[in-house]
Amino acid sequence: MAVKPVVLALNASGEATARKLADALGADLHGREGRVAQADAFFPNALDHVRDLFAAGVPVLGVCASGILIRAVAPLLGDKRVEPPVLSVSDDGSVVVPLLGGHRGANRLARQVAQALDAVAAVTTAGDVAMGVALDEPPVGYRLANPQDAKGAMAALLSGAGVSVVGENIFGIEDAGGAVELVVSEAPERASEDRLVYRPQRHVLGLGCARNADPEEMWELVSGTLDQAGIAPEAVACVASIDLKADEPAMNEVARRLGVPLRLYTAAELEAQDVPNPSEVVFAEVGCHGVSEGAALACGGSLVVEKQKAANCTCALSRTEAPLTELPGRARGRLSVVGIGPGQASWRTPEVSKLVAEAEELVGYGLYIDLLGPLAAGKTRSDFPLGGEEARCRYALERAAEGRNVALVCSGDAGIYAMGALVFELLDRGPDEHGVSDAAHRVEVICSPGVSALQGAAARAGAPLGHDFCTISLSDLLTPRDDILRRLKAAAEGDFVIAFYNPVSKTRRTLLAEARDILLQHRPADTPVMLASSLGRPEEHVRYRRLDELEVDEVDMLTVVLVGSSNSRLAHLGEGPRMFTPRGYARKIDGDLAADAAQ
Repeated sequence: MAVKPVVLALNASGEATARKLADALGADLHGREGRVAQADAFFPNALDHVRDLFAAGVPVLGVCASGILIRAVAPLLGDKRVEPPVLSVSDDGSVVVPLLGGHRGANRLARQVAQALDAVAAVTTAGDVAMGVALDEPPVGYRLANPQDAKGAMAALLSGAGVSVVGENIFGIEDAGGAVELVVSEAPERASEDRLVYRPQRHVLGLGCARNADPEEMWELVSGTLDQAGIAPEAVACVASIDLKADEPAMNEVARRLGVPLRLYTAAELEAQDVPNPSEVVFAEVGCHGVSEGAALACGGSLVVEKQKAANCTCALSRTEAPLTELPGRARGRLSVVGIGPGQASWRTPEVSKLVAEAEELVGYGLYIDLLGPLAAGKTRSDFPLGGEEARCRYALERAAEGRNVALVCSGDAGIYAMGALVFELLDRGPDEHGVSDAAHRVEVICSPGVSALQGAAARAGAPLGHDFCTISLSDLLTPRDDILRRLKAAAEGDFVIAFYNPVSKTRRTLLAEARDILLQHRPADTPVMLASSLGRPEEHVRYRRLDELEVDEVDMLTVVLVGSSNSRLAHLGEGPRMFTPRGYARKIDGDLAADAAQ
């Protein structure tokens, strides 16, 4: 889905302008805490919040000084082809300045803002100033086939080469018969720095295949069909098929290679199409008389290529009168299983922030969604209590199965004592094992790493994980108590640094004390222990204890307990105590010195 822009109001003097702008764009308004009276969401620190939005790929319009936005995103600048637009707007709404993202629509957005506010758009991009258009940003429904040549073409135009228009004049500029050609064509055309080729997105590629068909076989069929029809691959707006094939590797690979979405239809929707080559065999298999032709027609066009066949694949091609700017059908559905870290935004990875920003719906324990702060504003959210883990994962999968883009929000890393494993367990269960629907098995599942509580605690401590370590959950809700005790004894005998997750609960108070006593049988009483509570949050609390002085009553479910090995140390340095576990470099140095002396 396209990510909506966010309008930022940093103070009361710009609040009215920000609200007017947000209403005009249909965007969310985020306001600075304590300085803005009304907003869709509030943030405590402007630099952190702008940086978080930018990393997530969200267009930012700040009603504030340009310098604030520049300082915020400067550490993240890299590839201008993928960076989202960043614009500053004066408090009185008289001037809008596109700062970044000229290749991603910033100049167009600036003109839209200027029109809404009756402002001046201070566009400085040379091409836009000279011609009033960005040649690498064609109108919606058109695609530039050779974007790598746009810079050279624009340089030539600025040097006085002049422009020629071949075909439809999509930019509405004067044809001066110049050396740089702007070509609009569905057919394969020569493209170069003096010839920019634009493809109208009028064609839909309908696909059908046997289960687990060879992607190369399907790609050869598609390539050959397009070539014989004289249609350039960039003129294809989307790939379409029956929803039963949502997870078909060959279809998804074709869509990936073409750089277009996969759109899906039910058997009933395809059966409603008047296909020229109906098949009773196909009807008996999937419930409609034609998949490739039906899917191509369902997108609203007329067939220009009827069903073409390979051994295990079929394809058909339709064409609409106008370029497709909104795609019919539904998406495959995606579930992003994300770990947001211990809590603070700066520990959340840019990839996770991007997946959250793209999601239509957020699912998770309410506290974890709350920790996303303004990034969750304006999104559908489904909160589940602690203890509702299976219902939470099942719900997220089934919502994605309806074609939605869903993010399942976990703390720390989603694959470490979180929902990642349960998602795949549900997908792995059989129909008689309380699994999920067939449709849920066809969604795209993406897992993105997060900073675990273990890593956060270790960073606060210093380097306690400098040598071998393990993690053990002390919750016996899902793991038999005897298994936990067996693992405790093995880890104690192995002299691992140990991170205890779920150390206690309101009703479970004994296992941590038992763990302490087991460990004391194998390591010194003064072994350092770190207790880290509410990591990354304002109430964060870190303290150290000796192993023999570890008390259960000062630990809760929000505490990570890090117990050192027999080699771990607590160094009292200028900034306070720091816990670390040597890896043995001192012994190596001593050995090297002894070897040198022997020589």
